[in-house]
Amino acid sequence: MRSFDVIILGAGAAGLMAAIEAGRRGRSVLVLEQSQKPAQKIRISGGGRCNFTNLHCGPGNFLSANPRFGVSALKRYTQRDFIAKVEAHNIAYHEKTLGQLFCDGSSQQIIDMLLSEAAEAGVVLQTAVTTPRIERRDAGFHLATSRGDYTCSSLIVATGGPSIPKMGASGFAYDIARQFGLAVVAPRPALVPLTFDPTTLAKLQHLTGVAAEAVVACGKTRFREALLFTHRGLSGPAILQISSYWAPGQEIAVDLLAGQDAFDLLRAARSEKAKQELHNVLSELLPRRLALSFCAQAGIDGRLADLSDKKLRAVSVLLNDWRLRPQGTEGFRTAEVTAGGIDTAEISSKSFEAKKAPGLYFIGECLDVTGHLGGHNFQWAWSSGHAAGQFV
Repeated sequence: MRSFDVIILGAGAAGLMAAIEAGRRGRSVLVLEQSQKPAQKIRISGGGRCNFTNLHCGPGNFLSANPRFGVSALKRYTQRDFIAKVEAHNIAYHEKTLGQLFCDGSSQQIIDMLLSEAAEAGVVLQTAVTTPRIERRDAGFHLATSRGDYTCSSLIVATGGPSIPKMGASGFAYDIARQFGLAVVAPRPALVPLTFDPTTLAKLQHLTGVAAEAVVACGKTRFREALLFTHRGLSGPAILQISSYWAPGQEIAVDLLAGQDAFDLLRAARSEKAKQELHNVLSELLPRRLALSFCAQAGIDGRLADLSDKKLRAVSVLLNDWRLRPQGTEGFRTAEVTAGGIDTAEISSKSFEAKKAPGLYFIGECLDVTGHLGGHNFQWAWSSGHAAGQFV
């Protein structure tokens, strides 16, 4: 049986970050990863280029039952700190949109950076390891694994949530939390496409593949980004963002003109282009297939000169305030992250140690902290991993 100061379950972004920091403090660290390779989510993120952080990341970019929980960690290790690490390793990067930073090369550069720093810090990494049993023993923990038994004084759980199960994702972290008496906020898919009932899908099927800039709202929350029609419903950044806030039974409101007043635009067009057909005018504002679809849905088309204000308003309402009631989401199968998770009321916001179980820490996605799309969830992994690494 081998003993370490710290054992970390999960060799993803948060787990590797914690390992590096703990190792640099002179702690003996073992990282156990169930997959064949470490950092699988990093590998596939950003289309293989890794959207590793966001220039504008802050507490307001996160959803949690306790919105203040992440403030301390995010301030102690910011996006600027991680960018400095990337630059120190001479990894070229660029800003795509809305502050999103991507590698010019591949995600493997970020993985190699983390693995090299972990190795320099003396971290031991084992992959393809399962951990069927964890027990509290004396002042530490005993782990029975497929590679043998280990003990440690500090145990960090960084196994994420159940999003993208084909990559080995699971609710293992929640099982550990419950084993030690910690509450779990019901997990749900987040940053995930929305699906619709067969009747609605039949009306939208011909739009599959069409994309448009839009403002999508659910309640008081709204996002302005691209929207994409799919054969199952709606996707694209705006939809993925709003999915984290949507609950079954709720409507979403879509403004396909992204803030422009449709009625004012159509009245102006009627004065200037009276002989033009409505669908042709709309095609200047929207993809043509979408313009034709909305004329059909409203049952209104023809020359602008022949259309009354009442008819223009009917079309405008559809364009600026199109109401849809999703049937559901595509689920954890395609969700980029998991919302909900281990209740942050159970965890120290400074050290990430469980209040009821000294020596047990939870970091990253397994907590009830969910970032917006665009590098924020990686920054949460870096920040929470860095914080825990200072205390174990």
